[in-house]
Amino acid sequence: MSEAEALSYVIASAAALQLPLEAAQAQRVAGHLQRTAALAAPLMQLSLAPEDELAEIYRPAPHQPRSGPP
Repeated sequence: MSEAEALSYVIASAAALQLPLEAAQAQRVAGHLQRTAALAAPLMQLSLAPEDELAEIYRPAPHQPRSGPP
């Protein structure tokens, strides 16, 4: 992902979500997005079976209603 692509994505996403971002803020967010994409790229090259993915193993605990005053 190029710097220009990341910045365009951030600006478009902020506009779609009606989030006011100044140019410097958008640039910082785009930098974080590029860094995250660079970290994820090698992981995307791994061939994992569904049973290797932790998301397939995770089971949230059932909701327990709270007792007593809030």
